[in-house]
Amino acid sequence: MDSPFWDVREEPWVLVRTAGGTQMVGLRELFVRAHEIVELAIPVPPAASGLLRILVVMAARIAGLADPEEDREAVEWLKDRNALLETERFDQEAVNGYFDREDLADRFSVFGGQRPFLQDALLAQQCTKTSGINKIVFGRAAGNNPVWWGPSSDVASSALSVPEALWHVIAQHYYGPSGRCTARTVAGKSDANTTAGPLRKTVSFHPVGRNLFETLLLGIPRPRDADEEVPDAAPWEEPEAPDPQRGLPPVTWPGRLLAGRSRHAMLLVPSEDGQGVRDAYQTWASRQAPLEAVDPYVILDTSQQGSRYAREARGDRALWRDLDALLLKSDRTAGTSRPLICDDLAVVPARLRPHVRVRAYGFVQDGQQVDRAWFSATSPPLLDWLEEQDHSTARRIAACRECAERHSRLLEFAAMLAWAESVSPPPEEGKQVKIDRKNPGPWRQIALTDYWPRAETAFWDLLRTEKDPRGVFVQAAAEALRAAVGGAERGWKQARAISHALAILHKQSKETS
Repeated sequence: MDSPFWDVREEPWVLVRTAGGTQMVGLRELFVRAHEIVELAIPVPPAASGLLRILVVMAARIAGLADPEEDREAVEWLKDRNALLETERFDQEAVNGYFDREDLADRFSVFGGQRPFLQDALLAQQCTKTSGINKIVFGRAAGNNPVWWGPSSDVASSALSVPEALWHVIAQHYYGPSGRCTARTVAGKSDANTTAGPLRKTVSFHPVGRNLFETLLLGIPRPRDADEEVPDAAPWEEPEAPDPQRGLPPVTWPGRLLAGRSRHAMLLVPSEDGQGVRDAYQTWASRQAPLEAVDPYVILDTSQQGSRYAREARGDRALWRDLDALLLKSDRTAGTSRPLICDDLAVVPARLRPHVRVRAYGFVQDGQQVDRAWFSATSPPLLDWLEEQDHSTARRIAACRECAERHSRLLEFAAMLAWAESVSPPPEEGKQVKIDRKNPGPWRQIALTDYWPRAETAFWDLLRTEKDPRGVFVQAAAEALRAAVGGAERGWKQARAISHALAILHKQSKETS
């Protein structure tokens, strides 16, 4: 299509993987062919994470699982979802019926009109200047932020293709920064700061089926505590255009819960031919405090003060270390609650259970402006390990993971002790060398970096055996310590320090079993 409005229903912008390779599709084709599409292939994990939430809302509408006229109990809703899974594809008439709704006719254009897709047209009048295209692109230098990839800077920016621009708009809605932003003037008052996106610095977990049809249906969370007095709507379905002077509507299911909690407002400026993006606005969306809501795809941990928060993304933490938090029923006394979507996965058709995996999308950030790294990872099929299905295996996984974590802490202490003893004067008789935790020496981090891959291999081996995990992980820790110190063992003093540290490691392992 050559339309300058760039219709996301028809234009190809979602990168997907099929049996024949990767290709771009528009939203209509994505849903019509969902049973043929293996998975999303968008190379920006925070964009894939946000887009999955948007597609799940659309899937719930198309499948009739979010019909406001229906009032179904949880058990009935799950039965209806499972029945739809047996149909193996979205109904094409239902797909067309949703995307051709008259009230949504102007909501799917990227450029022009009063309701550009996932954007706020008012910014062209309420902001005196644009933010620059780099501002919306994670990884590009903007302002004082360092560049990740490529030579782009504020003074040498390059245009974006529309698909790439949309990916980053979606990522900004969910993971955008807090702090300074482009000034926006509303009702005579100008403000130039915003709060962070609802998923900033978190990791989320999504069920993955054999194809995108299964993935989207399995990803629809069942309704919980729905506010029946207020009709639900996603941003592109809201009856009125965004207006920061209006109060925030309640967080309703599923549209506002999954797609309507952004703290940022954006507007893309098209290239002359309407096929690219040359500039953009990014600013605050509301001056009101965000409404409380529990995202159904995050693990909730509990702080020492008793508050609950979404588990943060860590670049050094592999997915297997979160498995028990996905499999075990939520336990507030233990301080962890599994994602709500996992409760819904406990009841799926038996023929699908051996094929469902979980994909993690994480973005390592601080709470304000700094972006460090993003990642995605996929588990093996795991529904048969849910506590509801196999209590003993779920608990074995938890015990092995906890043992691995415990030995990482013992290794950390042993590595610091070995370094301190190898570089410090001999202590007075009856006293021990003091460990400086602010200056732990080089062996600590090297040993931990070596330990975790060994621990992961050991973890999966333990699930196939009845071995005592303590002996397996203490061996992994000892091997990691030896690998970390390398040739330093050749010195008499260093060799004695390392031997002592290994003895302490084995002793503490027995004491904590």
